[in-house]
Amino acid sequence: MLIWINGALGAGKTQTAHELQRRLPIAQVADPEVLGFALHKMLPPGARGDFQDLPQWRTGVLDTLRQAERSAVACGGGPVIVPMTMVRDDYFEQIVGGLRAGGVDVRHFALTATPATLRRRLSTRISAIPTWLLRRDETWAMAQIDRCVTALAMPRYATAVPTDHRSVDEVVELIAAECGLTLGRPRLSPARHRLRELAVGVRHIRL
Repeated sequence: MLIWINGALGAGKTQTAHELQRRLPIAQVADPEVLGFALHKMLPPGARGDFQDLPQWRTGVLDTLRQAERSAVACGGGPVIVPMTMVRDDYFEQIVGGLRAGGVDVRHFALTATPATLRRRLSTRISAIPTWLLRRDETWAMAQIDRCVTALAMPRYATAVPTDHRSVDEVVELIAAECGLTLGRPRLSPARHRLRELAVGVRHIRL
């Protein structure tokens, strides 16, 4: 099984994916952003736009996720958890549709929130990170909110999981229940949960 966690920037994809993985010890997180930034490092600055527009990123993600899911099944592990915003229909069909056409059981969840909630979350996240650590102008992320919210409201991007009034724990438990998975570890205490959120956030600063 492959669990794709979609959503606008600020919806909580990364935190949800890593907390789901923590509570499912046999699961693994496969983040397509890693491949995107690797490709950026190989390109001159003027060619570093949205890495999803690179054909080699899309084919690379498709092939790698196929292999990751096959390997997880062969080793008795899984599911593979993929946190990635994907709102272009053609890219979604190429990757998610390609996985399904190849026999992969893809469970897709779109974390949703109002634009106001997303802007508040992004503002909080940005203010917590020193400017010199940011890889790009984070106003780009803000500018994508309306486009992502509109796209993810379409039926293609079900199952929608509203997050405005849900905690990460609640979102994780909902996804696990929808997938028929039994969580093997309990919730963290509020203090430990906050420390883990900070650690995950720091690990995902792209330099």
